[in-house]
Amino acid sequence: MKIHEYQGKAILKKFGIPIQDGLVIENLRDAEKAIENVQKQFKSEAVVVKAQIHAGGRGKGGGVKFSPTKEIALENVKNILGMNLITHQTGPAGQKVGKVFVTEAIDIEKEFYAALTLDRSRGDHIFMVSTEGGMDIETVAANTPEKISKVWINPLVGMKNYQARNLAYGLHLSGDAFKTTVDVFLKMYKCYQETDASLIEINPLVLTTSQTVLALDAKFNFDDNAKYRQAEIVGMRDLDEEDHTEVEAGKFHLNYIKLDGDVGCMVNGAGLAMATMDIIKLAGGEPANFLDVGGTANVDTVKNGFKIILSDKHVRAVLINIFGGIVRCDRVANGVIQAVKELDLMIPVIVRLEGTNATEAKKLLSDSGLTIIPADSMMDAAHKVVNAAHANQESTCQF
Repeated sequence: MKIHEYQGKAILKKFGIPIQDGLVIENLRDAEKAIENVQKQFKSEAVVVKAQIHAGGRGKGGGVKFSPTKEIALENVKNILGMNLITHQTGPAGQKVGKVFVTEAIDIEKEFYAALTLDRSRGDHIFMVSTEGGMDIETVAANTPEKISKVWINPLVGMKNYQARNLAYGLHLSGDAFKTTVDVFLKMYKCYQETDASLIEINPLVLTTSQTVLALDAKFNFDDNAKYRQAEIVGMRDLDEEDHTEVEAGKFHLNYIKLDGDVGCMVNGAGLAMATMDIIKLAGGEPANFLDVGGTANVDTVKNGFKIILSDKHVRAVLINIFGGIVRCDRVANGVIQAVKELDLMIPVIVRLEGTNATEAKKLLSDSGLTIIPADSMMDAAHKVVNAAHANQESTCQF
């Protein structure tokens, strides 16, 4: 789960980390008053107007504007609020801006990068900082890796003062700025732990001309498995920033991610789902989605899975690839039959079932009287569904 910059900053502030603060605007009628309040609070005519979307690169896309006067700030709010903002992370479709954050303007002396996440290869948390703030860390790692300082933190031991000091030394800080940054890093780790975050990124963390240290931005990702104990953070979820189909799938406890292809996939188990998408591409097709129905799929699960897949108008054929371990293949077959009947499917459905009660399942499908195409292996299923998708696309084009 992701949240907006202003929400991330509110969390950082709660943990005692100094931030670039401001007010959120969701409606133009509130803009003038909000701008005036920010100017009054920070005793400065200049403010910054920042689009709030779940993607980086907002500044390059025109979503962050320095505004030296109230009039210019108001004009920037009007231009940004409701715009379709395209960045390298949104893709060409972009994302509609539903909120803007009007913040104090900061005189910056230096920009830094700071982030905490999990290093799965080592089983430790990794804290990374760089003197190259404001840039994508991937670019820094590729071009100037020597400018990234890292420490690994044992989750059972926690972050120690000397590790925070080593990171601050890596930013070439001294004096009060050094002490403040050490404190910020220790509080970042505390925040990371207590909020069940999977990522905290401050880019940039800045040193101002008055030698204060501030978080100018804040990016958070959270562990979905810990939502049950983070009710306040779950309340920050903005469904308008998420794909509506993925949101709908979540209501049925389906793991769904929309892709750009035309072959719909329904699979049980994440590993098998990934392999299924790979083999579809190997057969010359493009998967339209990742859909893991889980290990306890039943009639309703399969039916809801079909509805989710078919909500994508680009889907030309559907491949159901089930390995019956915990879930019985005959139960899946009954779900497929019921779904095809109820939904009046007009696109080809290819089914490959292996495992528990696979023989019984295949008989159920063959006796159903429905136009369901059986497959004997993954490669056989992949070729059949890709051919069916191509044939369906050609017939649609001719029509």
